[in-house]
Amino acid sequence: MSEGSDRTPATDGYVTPIAGLMALLFALMAGLTAQRALSGDPADAVLPVAFAIGALGALRLRQRYAAAASADPDADTTDDETA
Repeated sequence: MSEGSDRTPATDGYVTPIAGLMALLFALMAGLTAQRALSGDPADAVLPVAFAIGALGALRLRQRYAAAASADPDADTTDDETA
């Protein structure tokens, strides 16, 4: 019995769109809280900055998974098959 290593997990196709939606959500929350941060106490600026960092992190995660998904999946298996 084989482990089915030639099959990709079902979750591979969901990471990229969910990370994109999370980036959009974080960017929206950063924009909604920016007015309060600009007109209030400097300590209020922490929340929009944290949301902006979260949006950038989610975009970076999305880019990494999109690049991994677009890579050639047969590149690793050709070496194993010839050995």
